Amino acid sequence: MLEVGSRRRNQPAPPHVLFEALTAPDRDPARPWLRLLDDERCPRVIEAVAPDLVVWSSLWNRRPEAQIRFELPGDRSGYGTDLRWVLLVDEPQPDASLLGHLRRRINELINADLRYSLGQ
Repeated sequence: MLEVGSRRRNQPAPPHVLFEALTAPDRDPARPWLRLLDDERCPRVIEAVAPDLVVWSSLWNRRPEAQIRFELPGDRSGYGTDLRWVLLVDEPQPDASLLGHLRRRINELINADLRYSLGQ
């Protein structure tokens, strides 16, 4: 698979909290964060190694082979997580417009919606 996007950003929540949120995104109905668009579908957890790694199946019907890998190392403070997401796809690589959309959606879901649902 090709790595076609990634981003690392600190999250104030510790790795075990993010691991739980990523492996069961609908676990807390009072704090929903995985709000999908019409062209998206709920991902399946393909791989999970607590509390360091989660791999999702594709969110997109247009790229059903895509995977999103979440690396969850603790940060230097010992309280947060230096979360890194990596978007992986099979050949052919998406065109620039679609690739921008896929990257933006992951970033919105993880670095905005998930983050805000945890009160940060």
